[in-house]
Amino acid sequence: MTAKVKAIVSGCLLAVLAGCASAPPEQPEDLCEIFYEKRDWYDAAADMQERWGVPIQVPMAMMYQESSFKHDAVPPRDYLLWIIPWGRVSSAYGYSQAKTPTWDDYERETGNSWASRDSFADAIDFMGWFIDKSQRINGVSKWDAYGQYLNYHEGWGGYKRQTYRSKAWLMRTAEKVKQRAGTYGAQLRSCEDDLQKGWFWRMFFS
Repeated sequence: MTAKVKAIVSGCLLAVLAGCASAPPEQPEDLCEIFYEKRDWYDAAADMQERWGVPIQVPMAMMYQESSFKHDAVPPRDYLLWIIPWGRVSSAYGYSQAKTPTWDDYERETGNSWASRDSFADAIDFMGWFIDKSQRINGVSKWDAYGQYLNYHEGWGGYKRQTYRSKAWLMRTAEKVKQRAGTYGAQLRSCEDDLQKGWFWRMFFS
């Protein structure tokens, strides 16, 4: 095999591996299976919990709702005269569907200027930061997935003004997020001890 062919093969393999790494989890309904498939996601989620005091299941349920765990998720297109594509309905992007101004606030307040919205670790840390601020600004418990999702969707000011009360569909969606967070929490309690074991333990004792 020539050096050129080797380079092409290596490039293809790297592209495939990168695609696998960023692909959504195969069993998104089961938090244990998500973290067994993507061990680095659990590590990032645990770091988020330690930093912000936010239970893992809450941002994970919100992320499922926002992006279905797609790293490059974007909002639907907006249209001019109903037929001409004209940008996106918002600047939301990535796992967390964070909008650009709020993401900029996160980078500035945390000093995480190298953060990327298509990085799971950065996205879940952003969500932990947001949930922590929702508690401090609006008094919503970090465990309250329903109230936290309404803050996330409407913003802190919108939540304070109760703009969600005119959006029955949004309150139904927040209820779905609450139910999923409860399911995720129960699942995580059944497997977290195992997830906390390091690679050395898994290699020799599992």
